[in-house]
Amino acid sequence: MMPATSIPARRAAERRDPGPPPAAVRAAFALWVTAVAAGAFETALMVGRAPAAGIGAGLAVRLAVFSAAVLVALRMRRGAGWARISLAIGLGILGTASLVVEPLGYLLDGGSLSAALARADALEWVFGVSRTVHLAAVLTAVVLMFRPAANRYFRRSA
Repeated sequence: MMPATSIPARRAAERRDPGPPPAAVRAAFALWVTAVAAGAFETALMVGRAPAAGIGAGLAVRLAVFSAAVLVALRMRRGAGWARISLAIGLGILGTASLVVEPLGYLLDGGSLSAALARADALEWVFGVSRTVHLAAVLTAVVLMFRPAANRYFRRSA
């Protein structure tokens, strides 16, 4: 007689081990962590400039997003296809939109890039560099997660 096992345990046992992640997946994971670190750094810079009232809710949301991003990235690194899609849509599309909406709005309202750069103080330059690293990390991570070797890895783990 076969021992009784739960359905989730049986499904987990049946799931194939995809093996070690390819370089593209490892690099994508490192870039997701970089993006989260840059986001946390940007948050710290904003908190230093913002009035104390009303910061709590924004910090709680950011902490939740950063925590979820790292946890989902860990699952992506282990071969979970749902995690790859969640990162691509949630952070790759929606997260990127949230990062660029304010600067694009400024430019669309007639703002000048050269004027903004001319009046930027040191903190704004540091923030801008961090935001550039953040965006580059997100966009590169999304591309790497869909490279041929990564696609094979995620198919093997399905």
